[in-house]
Amino acid sequence: MPPRIHVAWTRTLVQLVAVLGVAAVLGALADHIWMALAVAALGVLAWHYWKLYDLLTRLTSRSRVPPPQGDGVWQETDRMLHRGQQDMRARKRRLIAMLRAYRAVAAALPDAVVVVDRNSQRVQWFNRAATSLLGLQMPRDVGKPVGDRLQPLPVAHWLAQGRRAEPMLDVPSPHSSGTRLELRLIPYSDDLWLLLARDVTRIMKLEQMRRDFVANVSHELRTPLTVVHGYLDMLDPAEQPEWAPMLAEMQNQSQRMTQLVEDLLTLSRLEAQEGVGDETVSMASMLVTLRRELEVLSQGRHTITLEDASPTDLVGSTRELHSAFSNLVSNAVRYTPAGGRITIRYAPIADGGVALSVEDTGYGIPAAHLPRITERFYRVSTSRSRESGGTGLGLAIVKHVLHLHQARLEIESEVGAGSRFACHFTAERIRARDAQYFGATA
Repeated sequence: MPPRIHVAWTRTLVQLVAVLGVAAVLGALADHIWMALAVAALGVLAWHYWKLYDLLTRLTSRSRVPPPQGDGVWQETDRMLHRGQQDMRARKRRLIAMLRAYRAVAAALPDAVVVVDRNSQRVQWFNRAATSLLGLQMPRDVGKPVGDRLQPLPVAHWLAQGRRAEPMLDVPSPHSSGTRLELRLIPYSDDLWLLLARDVTRIMKLEQMRRDFVANVSHELRTPLTVVHGYLDMLDPAEQPEWAPMLAEMQNQSQRMTQLVEDLLTLSRLEAQEGVGDETVSMASMLVTLRRELEVLSQGRHTITLEDASPTDLVGSTRELHSAFSNLVSNAVRYTPAGGRITIRYAPIADGGVALSVEDTGYGIPAAHLPRITERFYRVSTSRSRESGGTGLGLAIVKHVLHLHQARLEIESEVGAGSRFACHFTAERIRARDAQYFGATA
């Protein structure tokens, strides 16, 4: 107990003893000592109750009344409560100032920020940019369902995915025509989510210019490459034996250039697509085709295994999916030395979807390269890729094809132990397969 409080408490006890002592003396003089003590005790009790009532009144009052002067225990209690109230008011002012500062920062951001209630999906707060980018108006849209306010964007279904919601990288603004937005959902508490919208119109225009440039250049390269191929085919190495190595190298490089142009055109076409068809892709036939391609590429140098463990087909584009799967198969052959094992597996996964994976026992990929392995022209080993005839665009094509099918690519690899490339498809992309076709390719 602090010395000041101890002194006040001692003084109050001394005062109580003095009052009772005076009452006892007066009662003894009047020959009614017990009655005098009882009256004095009742007086002391009434006084303490009055001080307690006064203290409660001060606590419930919003007026800032200074504590009374004195050196008793009640005065010390008043002063301590007064200091506590002052500290609380100061802390409240600091918290309010911080809240206003944070809100001002959020309001000044060029990106739209919308606070959404998780359970009801209703708008709780938004900044100024949300008005220009999303069309939200204050206070009209506060407390309204965000899905209704952002029509025709499929926001309600997107929010229902919660933490699994993938960013919507390019969607039209519901308020400003010609504006393209990138939407992200950030669950930052158990009850509230943060919806961020960024204007990516300029970036999308630059990206479209890049795609057009690559497509045009690739298309224009076709004609001169065809001419070069024609002249190379006319040259007979037998007539000029000393030219044979040079002619062979020229043919190899021209073929590699042709393949590079074709892959660039394929990428440009995929990037320009908004979606894919809803045709049923027969996975039984697809797996048979992949195994045949794998055997032709391997030329008996690898052990090949095919597992068809899911009685389902996929919904999408047969052409695009075959292109993606074929790239994975050719990569497995290209980067697996002779005597290795390559496995194609089509099986269900835990979330109700299905995955087609290509596993090998090849060289493996260092962990540092995995985040960038699907970038255009990114190579783990430049010399090995060129020797094997790769263009550096195969996995980029796979990534774009899977994106069009709302699927994802999962890569697992260990140096010296091999790699596993798995294409994960959601349950919405699955159709039941006829029983007579299931197991025919296993």
